Amino acid sequence: MLILSLKEGHDGGITAIEDGKLLFALEAEKDNYPRYDRLTGEVIARAAGMLHRAPDVVALGGWVKGLHSIEPQTRAGYFGVGEGSVLDEEGTFFGKKVRYFSSTHERSHIYTSLGMAPRRTGQAYYSLVWEGSIGDFYRVDEKGNATHLKHVLADPGNKYAYLFALADPGFPVGTGLFRYNDAGKQMALTGFAEDGPMTAEEKETIDFILKQEQIILNLSKDKMSWSHIYNKGVDSQEYRNTAAKHSQAIFNLFYDYASEHMKEGLPLLISGGCGLNCDWNAQWRESGLFESVFVPPCPNDSGSALGTGIDAQWYYTGDASIEWSVYSGEDFVEDVEPDAAKYEVRPLVHADVARYIEQGNIIGWARGRYEMGPRALGNRSILAAPFTEETTVRLNTIKRREGYRPIAPIALEEDAHKWFAGSVVDPYMLYFNRVTTDRLKAITHVDGSARTQTVTRERNPHIVDLLEAFRDLTGFSVLCNTSLNNNGRGFINRTSDLIAYGEKHGLDGYVINDTFVTPRRG
Repeated sequence: MLILSLKEGHDGGITAIEDGKLLFALEAEKDNYPRYDRLTGEVIARAAGMLHRAPDVVALGGWVKGLHSIEPQTRAGYFGVGEGSVLDEEGTFFGKKVRYFSSTHERSHIYTSLGMAPRRTGQAYYSLVWEGSIGDFYRVDEKGNATHLKHVLADPGNKYAYLFALADPGFPVGTGLFRYNDAGKQMALTGFAEDGPMTAEEKETIDFILKQEQIILNLSKDKMSWSHIYNKGVDSQEYRNTAAKHSQAIFNLFYDYASEHMKEGLPLLISGGCGLNCDWNAQWRESGLFESVFVPPCPNDSGSALGTGIDAQWYYTGDASIEWSVYSGEDFVEDVEPDAAKYEVRPLVHADVARYIEQGNIIGWARGRYEMGPRALGNRSILAAPFTEETTVRLNTIKRREGYRPIAPIALEEDAHKWFAGSVVDPYMLYFNRVTTDRLKAITHVDGSARTQTVTRERNPHIVDLLEAFRDLTGFSVLCNTSLNNNGRGFINRTSDLIAYGEKHGLDGYVINDTFVTPRRG
């Protein structure tokens, strides 16, 4: 069975699953398109070119006719997991008879994490979906049936990010306003918080936000001009302290329900955009409430097309598990040759690249197929040595982003325990760990944490070869790893964009598939 699945709206995407194996996962923003882009004809055409035949099932994720989850629905719509949450009908696709499947957006998140979790026959799970609109727990039985357990909080992701907008004088007054990247910035800024009990002012602000209904549509920030952090600035210590307590207050609402009512000790599956919050993920993993915790590399809407495809597979076959690789995007496109008058191009030798990085150079690394989800995991990465704070400053300058943004490490999994505390197996950069050495200044956040990605030869042999070569030179199998993209756009995926980016923003070289490209000196 060949299933073609599409997700409309922001973070649009298209995937194909055949007989339980993921063939590809394309995202509208990738290849230097605007972040969070809607599904475009260009992406659909490229996906069609990657299919070897017409699909048997076309799966369309439920969505809305607009921007907010309460607007008129399309297909199966946004909310629901029970009766009416799945639609199945016969139709035609370019003249071929197919099944048209649709399930709710809520289900897409549940089945993303269920289908991508390590395969365990006959296993029941708990599931947590927390995102902009949904904040709910579920139980998934041994056959893959999802049952709703508890609605904990409406709009957890939106309420989390609202605090950033409240403090930012650059965020305008009005309703219906939202910036997708505020949540990630706030996660970084909570690391600057000072320890201390919650103040009365902080509690008043946090409680007011958490009690709101449809906060984006109904609450203009000027209605909170009484708050102690209103337009105070995100660089203020008052905001940063409040942000950390706000984050913990949201987590505690979910933790309190889970600790009291979810007693079976089942594995926990996490999905929704809040699954990108590394602090929350680490707290779940350390909570002791669950046998294990799994977060897919695409927990936000970038994984929803895949989740709907998995849901369709489960609906027609009874099996929700798929074989997949995080590197399931398109191959890097070598659309131009680097100018031979400006660049030296030679075969990739990992020891040469490691030495070049060790000397202080920063490179763009683009090999194979791009990663699914928002995190660069070693195929569309900017790489640098991890030792100095000056490297952090330079990387943030290259990325055209705020100086408070931390830089993540990529590390050999077998060595990670030498420099990071706790359970540091993290293939998808989804947890915070404590850095245990003062040598890795470029990847150590102000609070002593790092968002570590660990790699093995099975998952990414070329990155392992590079890290081993860097270890031979420095004693550390760790590099700085940040995404290879223009600010406000998805991963770069062709040579012309890569060279243009590097020349504009100051990269010192490139790995392009199996070649190493450096500027000619003199």
